[in-house]
Amino acid sequence: MADRILDPDTTNEEEIELYEKTLRPKSFAEIIGRAREKESLQILISAAKTRLEPIDHILLHGPPGLGKTSLAHVIASEAGVQLYITSGPAIERKGDLASILTNIEPNGILFIDEIHRLNRAVEEVLYSAMEDRAIDIILGKGPAARSIRLDLNPLTIIGATTRAGSLSSPLRDRFGLDLRLDYYSISEISELLIQKAAVLDTQLESEAIAEIAARSRKTPRIAIRLLKRVRDYAQVSGDMSITRDRALQALELIGVDEFGLDGLDRKIINYIIEHYKGGPIGLQALAAALSEDLVTLQDVYEPFLLQEGFLARTPRGRVVTDKGLRYYHKNNVKD
Repeated sequence: MADRILDPDTTNEEEIELYEKTLRPKSFAEIIGRAREKESLQILISAAKTRLEPIDHILLHGPPGLGKTSLAHVIASEAGVQLYITSGPAIERKGDLASILTNIEPNGILFIDEIHRLNRAVEEVLYSAMEDRAIDIILGKGPAARSIRLDLNPLTIIGATTRAGSLSSPLRDRFGLDLRLDYYSISEISELLIQKAAVLDTQLESEAIAEIAARSRKTPRIAIRLLKRVRDYAQVSGDMSITRDRALQALELIGVDEFGLDGLDRKIINYIIEHYKGGPIGLQALAAALSEDLVTLQDVYEPFLLQEGFLARTPRGRVVTDKGLRYYHKNNVKD
Protein backbone atom coordinates (compact mmCIF):
# COMPACT_ATOMS: atom_id res chain seq x y z
CA MET A 1 0.00 0.00 0.00
CA ALA A 2 1.33 3.41 -0.91
CA ASP A 3 1.72 5.91 1.91
CA ARG A 4 -1.39 8.02 2.32
CA ILE A 5 -1.93 11.17 4.29
CA LEU A 6 -5.04 9.69 5.95
CA ASP A 7 -3.42 6.46 7.06
CA PRO A 8 -3.80 6.40 10.87
CA ASP A 9 -0.70 4.21 11.21
CA THR A 10 2.62 6.03 11.56
CA THR A 11 5.49 4.55 9.53
CA ASN A 12 7.85 7.47 8.90
CA GLU A 13 10.65 7.30 11.48
CA GLU A 14 11.42 11.01 11.28
CA GLU A 15 7.77 11.85 11.84
CA ILE A 16 7.59 9.48 14.80
CA GLU A 17 10.68 11.06 16.38
CA LEU A 18 9.35 14.60 15.96
CA TYR A 19 5.96 13.61 17.32
CA GLU A 20 7.43 11.95 20.39
CA LYS A 21 9.75 14.88 21.15
CA THR A 22 7.31 17.75 20.75
CA LEU A 23 3.71 16.67 20.43
CA ARG A 24 3.23 13.65 22.68
CA PRO A 25 1.38 14.63 25.90
CA LYS A 26 3.35 14.29 29.10
CA SER A 27 0.54 14.36 31.68
CA PHE A 28 -3.19 13.73 31.98
CA ALA A 29 -3.74 17.49 31.94
CA GLU A 30 -2.30 17.66 28.41
CA ILE A 31 -4.56 14.92 27.06
CA ILE A 32 -7.59 16.34 25.24
CA GLY A 33 -10.87 14.63 26.09
CA ARG A 34 -10.83 11.09 27.49
CA ALA A 35 -12.40 12.25 30.76
CA ARG A 36 -13.70 8.81 31.76
CA GLU A 37 -10.45 7.05 30.89
CA LYS A 38 -8.31 9.63 32.70
CA GLU A 39 -10.42 9.39 35.86
CA SER A 40 -10.17 5.58 35.90
CA LEU A 41 -6.42 5.69 35.38
CA GLN A 42 -5.83 8.39 37.99
CA ILE A 43 -7.69 6.30 40.59
CA LEU A 44 -5.73 3.20 39.57
CA ILE A 45 -2.38 5.00 39.82
CA SER A 46 -3.19 6.76 43.12
CA ALA A 47 -4.32 3.52 44.74
CA ALA A 48 -1.20 1.67 43.57
CA LYS A 49 1.05 4.44 44.91
CA THR A 50 -0.71 4.34 48.28
CA ARG A 51 -0.17 0.58 48.55
CA LEU A 52 3.39 0.83 47.15
CA GLU A 53 2.42 -1.72 44.52
CA PRO A 54 2.73 -1.79 40.74
CA ILE A 55 -0.25 -0.61 38.72
CA ASP A 56 -2.64 -3.34 37.65
CA HIS A 57 -2.26 -4.60 34.08
CA ILE A 58 -4.04 -2.44 31.48
CA LEU A 59 -5.43 -3.26 28.03
CA LEU A 60 -5.91 -0.37 25.61
CA HIS A 61 -7.82 -1.11 22.43
CA GLY A 62 -9.49 0.78 19.63
CA PRO A 63 -8.79 2.00 16.08
CA PRO A 64 -5.26 3.14 15.16
CA GLY A 65 -4.20 6.73 15.72
CA LEU A 66 -6.26 7.43 18.83
CA GLY A 67 -3.42 7.75 21.34
CA LYS A 68 -2.83 4.32 22.89
CA THR A 69 0.95 4.70 22.89
CA SER A 70 0.72 8.29 24.12
CA LEU A 71 -1.54 7.18 26.96
CA ALA A 72 1.01 4.53 27.99
CA HIS A 73 3.72 7.22 28.15
CA VAL A 74 1.49 9.41 30.31
CA ILE A 75 0.62 6.52 32.65
CA ALA A 76 4.31 5.84 33.23
CA SER A 77 5.03 9.54 33.72
CA GLU A 78 2.19 10.02 36.20
CA ALA A 79 3.20 6.87 38.11
CA GLY A 80 6.83 7.97 38.14
CA VAL A 81 8.14 4.67 36.79
CA GLN A 82 10.24 3.52 33.85
CA LEU A 83 8.46 2.63 30.59
CA TYR A 84 9.78 -0.16 28.38
CA ILE A 85 8.39 -0.44 24.85
CA THR A 86 8.14 -3.39 22.48
CA SER A 87 5.61 -4.90 20.08
CA GLY A 88 4.01 -8.27 19.49
CA PRO A 89 5.75 -8.99 16.15
CA ALA A 90 9.16 -8.08 17.65
CA ILE A 91 8.95 -10.85 20.27
CA GLU A 92 9.55 -13.96 18.19
CA ARG A 93 10.71 -16.45 20.83
CA LYS A 94 10.16 -17.13 24.52
CA GLY A 95 13.75 -16.12 25.20
CA ASP A 96 13.13 -12.67 23.71
CA LEU A 97 10.31 -12.02 26.17
CA ALA A 98 12.29 -13.50 29.07
CA SER A 99 15.21 -11.17 28.31
CA ILE A 100 12.90 -8.14 28.35
CA LEU A 101 11.02 -9.13 31.51
CA THR A 102 14.11 -9.91 33.59
CA ASN A 103 15.55 -6.45 32.89
CA ILE A 104 12.52 -4.43 34.01
CA GLU A 105 13.05 -2.29 37.11
CA PRO A 106 10.74 -2.72 40.14
CA ASN A 107 7.22 -1.44 39.38
CA GLY A 108 8.27 -0.73 35.78
CA ILE A 109 5.80 -0.79 32.90
CA LEU A 110 6.19 -2.93 29.80
CA PHE A 111 4.15 -1.57 26.89
CA ILE A 112 3.43 -4.18 24.20
CA ASP A 113 1.99 -2.66 21.05
CA GLU A 114 0.01 -4.92 18.71
CA ILE A 115 -0.21 -7.44 21.52
CA HIS A 116 -2.69 -9.51 19.49
CA ARG A 117 0.23 -10.53 17.24
CA LEU A 118 2.11 -12.39 19.97
CA ASN A 119 2.51 -16.03 19.06
CA ARG A 120 0.86 -18.51 21.42
CA ALA A 121 4.10 -19.91 22.84
CA VAL A 122 5.29 -16.44 23.85
CA GLU A 123 1.85 -15.57 25.16
CA GLU A 124 1.96 -18.49 27.60
CA VAL A 125 5.16 -17.10 29.13
CA LEU A 126 3.37 -13.79 29.60
CA TYR A 127 0.59 -15.49 31.60
CA SER A 128 2.87 -16.45 34.49
CA ALA A 129 4.67 -13.10 34.34
CA MET A 130 1.38 -11.23 34.75
CA GLU A 131 -0.09 -13.50 37.44
CA ASP A 132 2.86 -14.91 39.38
CA ARG A 133 5.63 -12.39 38.55
CA ALA A 134 7.76 -15.32 37.47
CA ILE A 135 8.64 -17.17 34.29
CA ASP A 136 9.61 -20.78 33.68
CA ILE A 137 12.62 -21.47 31.45
CA ILE A 138 13.63 -24.84 30.00
CA LEU A 139 17.37 -25.51 30.06
CA GLY A 140 18.86 -28.23 27.91
CA LYS A 141 17.17 -30.71 25.60
CA GLY A 142 15.89 -34.25 25.74
CA PRO A 143 16.18 -36.29 28.95
CA ALA A 144 18.64 -33.77 30.42
CA ALA A 145 16.22 -30.86 30.07
CA ARG A 146 15.13 -29.18 33.26
CA SER A 147 12.86 -26.31 34.15
CA ILE A 148 13.85 -23.39 36.34
CA ARG A 149 11.66 -20.58 37.60
CA LEU A 150 12.93 -17.00 37.45
CA ASP A 151 11.32 -14.48 39.78
CA LEU A 152 10.61 -11.06 38.27
CA ASN A 153 10.45 -7.61 39.76
CA PRO A 154 6.91 -6.30 40.35
CA LEU A 155 5.77 -4.98 36.99
CA THR A 156 2.82 -3.78 34.94
CA ILE A 157 1.92 -4.93 31.43
CA ILE A 158 0.12 -2.43 29.20
CA GLY A 159 -1.13 -4.06 26.03
CA ALA A 160 -2.36 -2.11 23.01
CA THR A 161 -4.31 -3.57 20.12
CA THR A 162 -6.53 -2.54 17.25
CA ARG A 163 -8.09 -6.01 17.27
CA ALA A 164 -9.33 -6.83 20.75
CA GLY A 165 -11.33 -9.74 19.34
CA SER A 166 -8.10 -11.42 18.23
CA LEU A 167 -6.83 -11.69 21.80
CA SER A 168 -7.17 -15.08 23.43
CA SER A 169 -9.54 -15.22 26.40
CA PRO A 170 -6.81 -16.30 28.88
CA LEU A 171 -4.69 -13.27 27.97
CA ARG A 172 -7.55 -10.79 27.99
CA ASP A 173 -8.79 -12.03 31.38
CA ARG A 174 -5.44 -11.21 32.97
CA PHE A 175 -5.81 -7.47 32.44
CA GLY A 176 -7.25 -5.67 35.44
CA LEU A 177 -8.42 -2.62 33.46
CA ASP A 178 -9.85 -2.76 29.95
CA LEU A 179 -10.15 0.61 28.19
CA ARG A 180 -11.56 1.11 24.72
CA LEU A 181 -10.55 4.38 23.07
CA ASP A 182 -13.25 5.75 20.77
CA TYR A 183 -12.97 8.35 18.03
CA TYR A 184 -12.77 11.99 19.10
CA SER A 185 -15.55 14.51 18.56
CA ILE A 186 -14.97 17.37 16.13
CA SER A 187 -14.82 19.83 19.04
CA GLU A 188 -12.13 17.72 20.74
CA ILE A 189 -10.15 17.53 17.49
CA SER A 190 -10.40 21.33 17.18
CA GLU A 191 -9.09 21.73 20.74
CA LEU A 192 -6.29 19.31 19.93
CA LEU A 193 -5.33 21.31 16.83
CA ILE A 194 -5.14 24.51 18.86
CA GLN A 195 -2.88 22.78 21.39
CA LYS A 196 -0.55 21.26 18.78
CA ALA A 197 -0.43 24.44 16.67
CA ALA A 198 0.90 26.27 19.74
CA VAL A 199 3.59 23.59 20.19
CA LEU A 200 4.53 23.90 16.52
CA ASP A 201 4.53 27.71 16.76
CA THR A 202 1.88 27.93 14.05
CA GLN A 203 -0.92 30.49 13.89
CA LEU A 204 -4.28 29.01 12.93
CA GLU A 205 -7.45 30.99 12.33
CA SER A 206 -10.60 29.42 13.78
CA GLU A 207 -12.08 28.76 10.33
CA ALA A 208 -8.90 26.96 9.26
CA ILE A 209 -9.11 24.81 12.40
CA ALA A 210 -12.69 23.88 11.51
CA GLU A 211 -11.70 22.82 7.99
CA ILE A 212 -8.81 20.65 9.18
CA ALA A 213 -10.89 19.10 11.97
CA ALA A 214 -13.70 18.21 9.56
CA ARG A 215 -11.24 16.24 7.43
CA SER A 216 -9.40 14.51 10.27
CA ARG A 217 -11.62 11.40 10.40
CA LYS A 218 -11.98 12.21 14.13
CA THR A 219 -8.50 10.73 14.61
CA PRO A 220 -5.79 12.74 16.46
CA ARG A 221 -2.88 11.32 14.48
CA ILE A 222 -4.50 12.24 11.16
CA ALA A 223 -5.44 15.71 12.44
CA ILE A 224 -1.82 16.36 13.45
CA ARG A 225 -0.56 15.06 10.11
CA LEU A 226 -2.92 17.35 8.20
CA LEU A 227 -1.88 20.27 10.41
CA LYS A 228 1.78 19.67 9.53
CA ARG A 229 1.06 19.52 5.79
CA VAL A 230 -1.02 22.71 5.92
CA ARG A 231 1.75 24.39 7.91
CA ASP A 232 4.31 23.33 5.27
CA TYR A 233 2.15 24.76 2.49
CA ALA A 234 1.66 28.04 4.33
CA GLN A 235 5.37 28.34 5.11
CA VAL A 236 6.39 27.78 1.47
CA SER A 237 3.76 30.31 0.41
CA GLY A 238 5.32 32.86 2.73
CA ASP A 239 2.40 33.19 5.13
CA MET A 240 2.76 31.63 8.58
CA SER A 241 -0.76 32.70 9.60
CA ILE A 242 -3.00 29.94 8.26
CA THR A 243 -6.34 31.24 7.01
CA ARG A 244 -9.29 29.16 5.86
CA ASP A 245 -8.44 29.77 2.21
CA ARG A 246 -4.83 28.78 2.76
CA ALA A 247 -5.90 25.61 4.56
CA LEU A 248 -8.37 24.73 1.79
CA GLN A 249 -5.69 25.19 -0.85
CA ALA A 250 -3.33 22.88 1.01
CA LEU A 251 -6.00 20.26 1.65
CA GLU A 252 -7.08 20.32 -1.97
CA LEU A 253 -3.47 19.86 -3.04
CA ILE A 254 -3.10 16.68 -0.98
CA GLY A 255 -6.48 15.43 -2.20
CA VAL A 256 -8.53 15.42 1.00
CA ASP A 257 -12.12 16.58 0.50
CA GLU A 258 -14.68 18.04 2.90
CA PHE A 259 -15.76 14.58 4.09
CA GLY A 260 -12.22 13.50 4.89
CA LEU A 261 -12.06 11.17 1.88
CA ASP A 262 -8.97 10.87 -0.28
CA GLY A 263 -8.33 9.32 -3.69
CA LEU A 264 -8.21 5.77 -2.35
CA ASP A 265 -11.59 6.12 -0.65
CA ARG A 266 -13.11 7.55 -3.81
CA LYS A 267 -11.59 4.72 -5.84
CA ILE A 268 -13.45 2.19 -3.69
CA ILE A 269 -16.78 3.99 -4.05
CA ASN A 270 -16.29 4.53 -7.79
CA TYR A 271 -15.40 0.91 -8.48
CA ILE A 272 -18.40 -0.54 -6.66
CA ILE A 273 -20.78 1.83 -8.45
CA GLU A 274 -19.25 1.62 -11.92
CA HIS A 275 -18.60 -2.13 -12.01
CA TYR A 276 -21.17 -3.60 -9.64
CA LYS A 277 -23.98 -1.04 -9.84
CA GLY A 278 -23.45 -0.15 -6.20
CA GLY A 279 -22.95 -3.69 -4.93
CA PRO A 280 -22.98 -6.07 -3.27
CA ILE A 281 -19.37 -7.13 -3.75
CA GLY A 282 -17.25 -9.37 -1.57
CA LEU A 283 -14.27 -7.84 0.16
CA GLN A 284 -11.87 -10.33 -1.43
CA ALA A 285 -13.15 -9.49 -4.92
CA LEU A 286 -12.87 -5.77 -4.18
CA ALA A 287 -9.31 -6.15 -2.87
CA ALA A 288 -8.29 -8.12 -5.96
CA ALA A 289 -9.89 -5.60 -8.33
CA LEU A 290 -8.15 -2.66 -6.65
CA SER A 291 -4.82 -4.52 -6.26
CA GLU A 292 -4.93 -3.82 -2.54
CA ASP A 293 -4.09 -6.13 0.34
CA LEU A 294 -7.23 -7.63 1.89
CA VAL A 295 -6.21 -6.86 5.48
CA THR A 296 -5.26 -3.29 4.52
CA LEU A 297 -8.60 -2.75 2.83
CA GLN A 298 -10.46 -4.17 5.81
CA ASP A 299 -8.52 -2.38 8.55
CA VAL A 300 -7.56 0.95 6.97
CA TYR A 301 -10.02 1.95 4.27
CA GLU A 302 -13.31 0.27 5.07
CA PRO A 303 -13.93 1.26 8.74
CA PHE A 304 -14.23 4.99 8.05
CA LEU A 305 -16.43 4.48 4.98
CA LEU A 306 -18.72 2.27 7.06
CA GLN A 307 -18.68 4.63 10.05
CA GLU A 308 -19.59 7.65 7.91
CA GLY A 309 -22.29 5.79 6.01
CA PHE A 310 -20.77 5.68 2.52
CA LEU A 311 -20.71 1.88 2.53
CA ALA A 312 -22.80 -0.76 4.25
CA ARG A 313 -21.90 -4.33 5.12
CA THR A 314 -24.46 -6.98 4.15
CA PRO A 315 -24.43 -10.82 4.22
CA ARG A 316 -23.71 -10.80 0.47
CA GLY A 317 -20.94 -8.19 0.58
CA ARG A 318 -20.34 -4.43 0.64
CA VAL A 319 -22.81 -2.03 -0.95
CA VAL A 320 -22.70 1.72 -1.57
CA THR A 321 -25.37 3.52 0.44
CA ASP A 322 -27.63 6.36 -0.73
CA LYS A 323 -25.15 8.77 0.84
CA GLY A 324 -22.35 7.17 -1.16
CA LEU A 325 -24.39 7.42 -4.37
CA ARG A 326 -25.12 11.09 -3.74
CA TYR A 327 -21.44 11.69 -3.10
CA TYR A 328 -20.50 9.93 -6.35
CA HIS A 329 -22.98 11.82 -8.49
CA LYS A 330 -22.16 15.16 -6.88
CA ASN A 331 -18.42 14.85 -7.38
CA ASN A 332 -18.36 12.59 -10.44
CA VAL A 333 -14.78 11.71 -9.45
CA LYS A 334 -12.89 9.42 -11.81
CA ASP A 335 -9.63 8.58 -10.01
